[in-house]
Amino acid sequence: MITNALSVDVEEYYHAAIFRAGTGPLETRSLESRVGRSVDQLLALLRAHGASGTFFVLGEIAERHPRIVRLIAAEGHEIACHGGHHDDVYRFCPREFRADIRDAKARIEDVVGGAVAGYRAPNFSIGPAQGWAYDVLVEEGFTYDSSLYPIRHDRYGQADAPRFPFEIWRNGSASLIEFPIGTVRLFGANLPIGGGGFFRLLPFALTQLGIQRVNTRERRPVMFYLHPWELDLNQPRPPMPWHLRFRHYVGVAREAAKLDDLLLRFSFSSARRVLEATMTHPATAAIEPAWLQRRQPEVVQ
Repeated sequence: MITNALSVDVEEYYHAAIFRAGTGPLETRSLESRVGRSVDQLLALLRAHGASGTFFVLGEIAERHPRIVRLIAAEGHEIACHGGHHDDVYRFCPREFRADIRDAKARIEDVVGGAVAGYRAPNFSIGPAQGWAYDVLVEEGFTYDSSLYPIRHDRYGQADAPRFPFEIWRNGSASLIEFPIGTVRLFGANLPIGGGGFFRLLPFALTQLGIQRVNTRERRPVMFYLHPWELDLNQPRPPMPWHLRFRHYVGVAREAAKLDDLLLRFSFSSARRVLEATMTHPATAAIEPAWLQRRQPEVVQ
């Protein structure tokens, strides 16, 4: 059986891009923290299925809620970095990005007492113009990234990117492995089966059949992701435009049941453990050299 990667972006409901777009800047408001109870619920669900995963933690969460991060680590899950305060990478210059991830990594490592190897950009915000970020990640001690979503989307995504783990950057003897979010290739397009809003909004069968197809026909793992707030039925619901309200809240009531079904049907582990097995795959070294050449990042000081 193929083991897939389960990942969790550990953030508050109010960090979500749709919530911010619908309600305004966070700096102007005082909002209730609910991440603790959501993580507790998710950990109980994973415990019941004997599943493990990677938790991409904000530096802000590690600072304000160290108990939560230590609990995640104590239950055998991998701890990784999601940046400092959930700011999009394309809003940073290289110097600001380095400061953000260096501070976040240090805060997280101080809480868990161990090294952090993985990074995921908020909102998958490393685009073609931010290729310099990969060099910064390598220099700051990260060994893998999971910020690519090979789909077409209104806010993120690079539809022509490789669909499975590959080496995206090398600096001397140090390299960075990319683990893209899961997709299935159908009708000449990449369809999203890697979780997030698509998992909440679309029928469960689409995700199930997509993962089955990738696991059985391509014999490759899928990177699946979710947010703790997607399990939180009682999160605040301030006024916002109807289309943003739909994208943020629809499916939350069914999320726990759908996730329970997913964990029952598929095997999941951390990104790091899945990569240890995946990077020996014979196709890895030959993945899409043309794409890598087109995306060769320019290093900006």
